[in-house]
Amino acid sequence: MSGTTVDPVTTSLADVEPAVFWLDPRIGGHDVPAANPPLSGRDAADLAVVGGGYSGLWAALLAKERDPDTEVVLLEGRTVGWAGSGRNGGFCAASLTHGYGNGAQRWPAEIDELERLGMTNLDGIEDTVRRYGIDCEFERTGELTVATTPWQAEELAAEAEQQRAAGGTAEYLDARQVRAMVDSPTYLGGLFDRRGVAMLHPGKLVWGLRAACESLGVRIHEHSPVRGIHREAGGLRLETPGGSLRAPRVAWAGGAFPGPLRRLRHYLAPVYDYALVTEPLTERQRASIGWAERNGMADAGNLFHYYRLTADNRILWGGYDIVHHFGGRIRDAYDQRQETFTRLARHFFETFPQLAGLRFSHGWGGVIDTCSRFSAFFGTAHGGRLAYAAGYTGLGVGATRFGAQVMLDLLAGGETERTRLEMVRSKPLPFPPEPVRSAGIWATLRATEAAERNGGRRNLWLRTLDRLGMGFNS
Repeated sequence: MSGTTVDPVTTSLADVEPAVFWLDPRIGGHDVPAANPPLSGRDAADLAVVGGGYSGLWAALLAKERDPDTEVVLLEGRTVGWAGSGRNGGFCAASLTHGYGNGAQRWPAEIDELERLGMTNLDGIEDTVRRYGIDCEFERTGELTVATTPWQAEELAAEAEQQRAAGGTAEYLDARQVRAMVDSPTYLGGLFDRRGVAMLHPGKLVWGLRAACESLGVRIHEHSPVRGIHREAGGLRLETPGGSLRAPRVAWAGGAFPGPLRRLRHYLAPVYDYALVTEPLTERQRASIGWAERNGMADAGNLFHYYRLTADNRILWGGYDIVHHFGGRIRDAYDQRQETFTRLARHFFETFPQLAGLRFSHGWGGVIDTCSRFSAFFGTAHGGRLAYAAGYTGLGVGATRFGAQVMLDLLAGGETERTRLEMVRSKPLPFPPEPVRSAGIWATLRATEAAERNGGRRNLWLRTLDRLGMGFNS
């Protein structure tokens, strides 16, 4: 009688909840705050903030800290933290440019200043968490980027040298040193940034920022999507399904949802990212991989995984697949993708074979506001009465605070150390219209997969994108 072979990957996914781990009220002893009522009737404010994710919450909080008398009203289309701010991996990085390499390539003359501002920004987040008593499991543990191929190891060693020459502190580790920190047979080397990244609980940061805003008098309306923007004498009027809000200044922090601000649609390509979370590790399982420093982890490929420990010693494992839907469509149904979950689980056990038998508890996806330079861009509209920041491309947990400061600077007028930056004054190249946009994204992803298999060698398509300033860079 022949037996039936059980696929361990399938078994590991058998009990996955199709839910965001961070927002699950059954985990971690936290309650998801009840939604505030939607905007109703006609209202007015000194500053209107559109978007209840990190970018909008930081804009509202910083505006009140700059001037406590400013009347601030925040409008959120669904619930605060529902989109990317509640679905990410919880990596709060100092980098404003999606990594040192991307920033040095695009803004070589100001990369040192960008690095300084980024570290100051991360220090500011840590200070805010402390001052307002935000219990978001903030751990300044750093991040270890690991090489799983020889060419990745060479690139990480070169980047470590480049950063040291610029006064940075990132350290290259050989395979033995990396495996002494976190043990995987796939690791060949790594770059350890000890100070530039903190780990945190995304949902608790959202709710903590919301509470801080409300403690300063910010009025927040949820389920209030902005459907129209109209100029009026002395300001703008924002239309929602239930009412309208008039303000002389508007900070637009919609992320991947440009709404009626049509100019953003040329620069943004919404893509989906996915993550899994395991059940809590036993003491024996934890000992088999080490990870005593609880640092964040990522591998060095352009199609990369990011992973970290939660407070209760689960492993969050995400990334690799990047999924774009024709026309930039965003649908709730896209939050689940079994094909990607299976691929992620297989890669997980290839990385940590000693954890065979571990099961995953949660799986989810979310949309990212990608732009062609892979880091945020900024601007104004409606005669300077509206400022926006978007395009964080998955590294916005920390950089959104900087983006909020830029928006407030632009609305205030005058020049600051932020608005003088070429990064702030320039725009990414726009994406072409459909169907060229989707075809180009598909071709880029396929070429990037081929480069990963061919020692990092980039084909003609990728080299052309590099020359145009649109080269894919993780």
